[in-house]
Amino acid sequence: MLDPTDSRLLAEVQKNALLTAQELGERLNLSASQAGRRRQRLEAEGYIRGYAARLDAERIGLSVQAFIQVQMATHAPEAARSFVTLVSTRPEIISAWTLTGEADYLLRVYCADLPALNRLIHQEILPHPAVARVQSQIVMDQMKTDAALPT
Repeated sequence: MLDPTDSRLLAEVQKNALLTAQELGERLNLSASQAGRRRQRLEAEGYIRGYAARLDAERIGLSVQAFIQVQMATHAPEAARSFVTLVSTRPEIISAWTLTGEADYLLRVYCADLPALNRLIHQEILPHPAVARVQSQIVMDQMKTDAALPT
């Protein structure tokens, strides 16, 4: 179970994963060693799964963000595994979800440009034997960036 201090610690490291134990302790009114031990415990228990830098997609040449809904032609186990392998090996696909409703999967993708998105859809996803149909939505503007999880 998380106590209120653990929840505050998780909120702080989501804002800035580079906080030192000293800085974290100051924000939580704990000693640096107490803050460091708490962070290590939360890491060991799997509350903190890792740390990553958030990059600016446009600055690194990825100007098109899109969501692709995929409807499967078959749900046979081997076909599903093959599709999951395709999804997991394409670097443009940054996250994927299985869904209820008409679409079976929702893919979030970043591509350099529209031709790159077109190639991903028409040369990689649609030709997959398990895929029946795709529908894509191109992001015009992202009003809220990926936020921290509520703690």
